[in-house]
Amino acid sequence: MTQQVEAAGLTVDELAARAGVTVRTIRFYSTRGLLPPPVIGPRRVGRYGPEHLRRLELIEELQHQGLTLAAIERYVQQLPAGLSPDDLALHRALVATWQPDSERTIARAELERRAGRELGEQDLDRLVAMDALGRTEDPDVFRVDAGLLRLGVRLLDVPIALKTILAARDVVLTHTREAARELTRLFRDEVWEPYREGGPDPEQVETMRSLSAHMQPMVVQALVTAFQRSMREELRASFPADDETA
Repeated sequence: MTQQVEAAGLTVDELAARAGVTVRTIRFYSTRGLLPPPVIGPRRVGRYGPEHLRRLELIEELQHQGLTLAAIERYVQQLPAGLSPDDLALHRALVATWQPDSERTIARAELERRAGRELGEQDLDRLVAMDALGRTEDPDVFRVDAGLLRLGVRLLDVPIALKTILAARDVVLTHTREAARELTRLFRDEVWEPYREGGPDPEQVETMRSLSAHMQPMVVQALVTAFQRSMREELRASFPADDETA
């Protein structure tokens, strides 16, 4: 159902509901060039697609970073032309790594409004398995990872068994934790320790802290890029016939 709605296009009211903003905000962003114009359909009704939704999500993330509207406009203007909705989602994910984890708690009604669909218990179980949601003591209130929620909702219509999702999550967690552990060890032994051996210098310590903070988004981007390339290579090796006909 969700995929059909996105393919057909959203009205401005539907887009606002999905993005968790007001219609007035969407119109304001459009006048500032932050959103491309909608496709005009029958009866002169504007229709918005996945690209508009992903751009709104990216803008929201940039706002959480404390960027001013002018800074957000500069950021959006520098994005390469022709980015797909998935490319924009990746930009948002990378931006999100610049800030500490922040937990958001919302009621089920708001959750379904953001998802753009009703969510049954099976849907909720699958979203929890993907770590997009976390349950609370109140069965109608959930802890939400906004970025993973949008991805998880898109996967609800994909015929993947819950046990497969859990197995995939375990694989990802195991290998990403190992990569994080090894990268942290490398940073500590090769970069941090040599600075410490030079004696307690407050200025150097602050420099190292700043370097550590700036390294995180770069490392995440490198990991995502490496994973994408490896995944393409594995898929081509596993499904050569599909690759040749693509």
